[in-house]
Amino acid sequence: MGHANISRRSFTAGLAGAGALALGTLGIAGCSNEGGTGSAGSGTADKTYKIGILQLTQHSALDAANEGFIAALDDSGIAYEPDQQNASNDQNACQTIAQTFANDGCDLILAIATPAAQAAVAATGDIPIIGTAITDFAASGLVDSNDAPGGNLTGTSDMNPVADQIALLEELVPEAAHVGLLFCTAESNSEIQIAMAEKELDAAGIGHERFTVSSSNEIQSVVETMVGQVDAIYTPTDNTIAAAMTQVADIANEAGVPTICGEVGMVEAGGLASVSINYYELGYRAGEMAVEILTEDANPAEMPIETMSADDCDLVYNQATADEIGVDVSMLADEGGEDVSA
Repeated sequence: MGHANISRRSFTAGLAGAGALALGTLGIAGCSNEGGTGSAGSGTADKTYKIGILQLTQHSALDAANEGFIAALDDSGIAYEPDQQNASNDQNACQTIAQTFANDGCDLILAIATPAAQAAVAATGDIPIIGTAITDFAASGLVDSNDAPGGNLTGTSDMNPVADQIALLEELVPEAAHVGLLFCTAESNSEIQIAMAEKELDAAGIGHERFTVSSSNEIQSVVETMVGQVDAIYTPTDNTIAAAMTQVADIANEAGVPTICGEVGMVEAGGLASVSINYYELGYRAGEMAVEILTEDANPAEMPIETMSADDCDLVYNQATADEIGVDVSMLADEGGEDVSA
């Protein structure tokens, strides 16, 4: 599914409910630009903005958010120098990169994913920070509230339509009596979504069990264990699982166990289906918010966290996976879904 060619989506301010461009890993050069000015536009008052971009890890959803952010900056016409840094899913690396951005005096920091934002907030209380691909800013301790952040950080939330995803699981696997919930315990965003999924499964009378990993090294053994015990798998927008989704899908599909995923990149990697946030659009809106801060003196403390409407999410499925595990997904095409299989 092409992320860059999708029309602007609608966003809602505030957040109800529970509470990359992988360029450079730790070759930190502050907020310098190794690749030239990011935009050839005229900019505002001839100023070139220094923007530090801290991405937690490399996988398609976070990459798409990064791309959307850059596209919004380009479309705005401002002149800017981006410093792209990827922490390779290492919290210590997040802290080091964030502190370097702060020391170098960036005009703005983009933090992609919760641990990246937590590191940025710890590094500076003065430099404006835009967060994106974060499920619940308030529950993660990043802001005072999602409606009134109160500090130097705001951004766009990838709060998932979890209820719709569980309904999708029921539609595709109606015989499922026991669902495995796969996520990484190090990610607070996943804990929030799993609790929401458990509530929906309880309401549907479907049994469920948590299967957790603390790092990517545990994924193979955990998934090999769970496929012998569950009728279906649900995994949210968990960065650790998303980065290893091909491995998860290989094991689950060989065992004939359907996997309902948190986002489109995980379906592209072999999961069965999702009602998915569009991460390019999420990043694009984050970029628009950044431009408002840089050129219009908008105050992050007063900018509510924005989230996509469930009505604007994408229904996606992987026909190749469906054929491999013997699940009929023909009804999803009738419902306007898109086949994202390679």
